[in-house]
Amino acid sequence: MTEPIISANNLDLFYGDFQALHDIHLDFNPNQISALIGPSGCGKSTFLRCLNRMNDMIEGVTITGTVKFHDQNIYAPQTNLVNLRKEIGMVFQQPNPFPFSVYDNITYGLRIAGVKDKQKLDETVERSLKQAAVWDEVKDHLYDNALSFSGGQQQRICIARVLAVSPAVILMDEPTSALDPISSANIENTLLELKKNYTIIIVTHNLQQASRISDKTAFFMEGTVIEYDDTTKMFVNPDKKQTEDYVSGRFG
Repeated sequence: MTEPIISANNLDLFYGDFQALHDIHLDFNPNQISALIGPSGCGKSTFLRCLNRMNDMIEGVTITGTVKFHDQNIYAPQTNLVNLRKEIGMVFQQPNPFPFSVYDNITYGLRIAGVKDKQKLDETVERSLKQAAVWDEVKDHLYDNALSFSGGQQQRICIARVLAVSPAVILMDEPTSALDPISSANIENTLLELKKNYTIIIVTHNLQQASRISDKTAFFMEGTVIEYDDTTKMFVNPDKKQTEDYVSGRFG
């Protein structure tokens, strides 16, 4: 039996008086891609941001319950948020490279951590860009501004920036929704390769994408997890009628 790398239990989240998440229980296993699906406003992105405490930045948010990473509650007072977000990295919906060179984007986290060794920085840049499947496209342009590349390339540069600090988990909030189909397919292929070494949790509106790349799928509605199971079962033979209606396109 594989021990989950991240485990949410009894998780509730309130924006002021409004309860956005209701009693979430979800386990995520290492080296799997888990997709979070559901209609707009159902809580999937809010839940994703709970997993590396990004909701801490929003005023008036109250969170109860636990999220354990390697069996340690990340909401414990002694949690070091810088270390947590190094271990659990985040890739956003819109590509958001920093407005400087590809090289400086990738080495940003390492430099903050005090790494000055040029050879180590060079090796990390090459390794991360290769893992993000964008090395061949940018290797001769490492000192060009990262914003000069296409949206799909920028998104893979952002993935490489997360990989550079060697996280255990990568959170992705609709990472291909702003991209064209070819760029989206490139990102999907990259993720399938990355899961050999990382745990990936992805929010997606694209049900075909969830069915293509994820091992497990959680279906959210109105801040509640309706069903969580192996992706094939969820799409072919779900337990709940609501799930069946959603994945078959009857609503959403």
